[in-house]
Amino acid sequence: MDTILVDNAGSSSVKFQVFETGGPSRLKRIIKGQVEGIGTRPRLKAQGADGAVLVDETYGPDVVSDVPGAIREAGAWLRTSQKLTLIAVGHRVVHGGPAYSRPTLIDSKVVEKLERYIPLAPLHQPNNLAPIQAFLKNSPGLPQVACFDTAFHRGHSAVADHYAIPEQLYKEGVRRYGFHGLSYEFVAKRMQELFPETAKSRVIVAHLGSGASMCALADGRSVESTMGFTALDGLPMGTRPGQIDPGVVLYLMSEKGMSAEAIQKFLYNDCGLKGLSGISNDMRVLETGDEPGAKLAIDYFVYRISLYAGMLAAALGGLDAFVFTAGIGENSAGIRARIAKKLGWLGAELDANANAGGKPVISRPQSRLKLFVIPTDEELMIAEHTLAVIAADRLQKTGYRETAKSGAGSHA
Repeated sequence: MDTILVDNAGSSSVKFQVFETGGPSRLKRIIKGQVEGIGTRPRLKAQGADGAVLVDETYGPDVVSDVPGAIREAGAWLRTSQKLTLIAVGHRVVHGGPAYSRPTLIDSKVVEKLERYIPLAPLHQPNNLAPIQAFLKNSPGLPQVACFDTAFHRGHSAVADHYAIPEQLYKEGVRRYGFHGLSYEFVAKRMQELFPETAKSRVIVAHLGSGASMCALADGRSVESTMGFTALDGLPMGTRPGQIDPGVVLYLMSEKGMSAEAIQKFLYNDCGLKGLSGISNDMRVLETGDEPGAKLAIDYFVYRISLYAGMLAAALGGLDAFVFTAGIGENSAGIRARIAKKLGWLGAELDANANAGGKPVISRPQSRLKLFVIPTDEELMIAEHTLAVIAADRLQKTGYRETAKSGAGSHA
């Protein structure tokens, strides 16, 4: 069977899914897995479309010490046990910079450009590129497609795209990109399928997980986002602070003597829910705790979401719907209820029973602001883009050959 492999590589895990292709636009998920605990307690787990466990294997930390090692072991298992015929690999790449506004077929020149954006996403970009480089080395003839978290937001207006800094820096790429674009793109598409009339209106989507952001959609298009130049901005996250006065960074340098490298590590790893609570970056842990720090972290998280909802509603000129997605948004009825209460001034009326039951619509029928829960699926979005890109590439090559043949015949 022809299949597409989708990978999403993080700092301590590599998630992967395999989709069977059943035609130009039909995809069926057949395998979902991950290698977690890289470098500490590596474990390869995967299940089939029916939920059956296909593999659950642990390794020594020296065997799977890094992302390339995880890719090697997962790839070996797929080759030997699943007998797949890969026609392409799709990759999530967090930062596409100013150069890439759509999914792109990968070669060494593309990788070279993407390496320039590592300082803009130091937690994500190197790990996103590691599997790409591994496939280029070991399977150079296999088509690979990069799908960017920034691409969905590239249609923003100049006003939304700029910082109030000299224009030369903007031309160099210092601008507001926005992230979680693959998630927002999927949710916008799903909205069109499930709630077509609402999808045409003014919608805020809240991607609430370990990484968190919000996006304002007008007729399904991104017009504003809480994230900017890097994935540090906007909402508080598991270990990242979200919006912070640049003066704090200057203070850390001048008064605490911290280097740029130390500050980067601090902002990406020691702040957010983890820093506020002093306990954990996991919302599930915080919701079950009764420590003052846990309460403060949750209160802050909800408060900042409500503040940004007002900002995004202003960007849209009003608000018709609010959508919860990603790990916290999809699974925490308690957080959804608290946010909905904060959105009461915008007309939100929560249906407590629907919310507790995880229904797609969690607002009351009379609610002026409609509330939805729509699970995201970034991997399916990547698979769809990958299939489209390789199909277009094949068509272009075939068309070129046919044109060349036709041209040769006419000259004869």
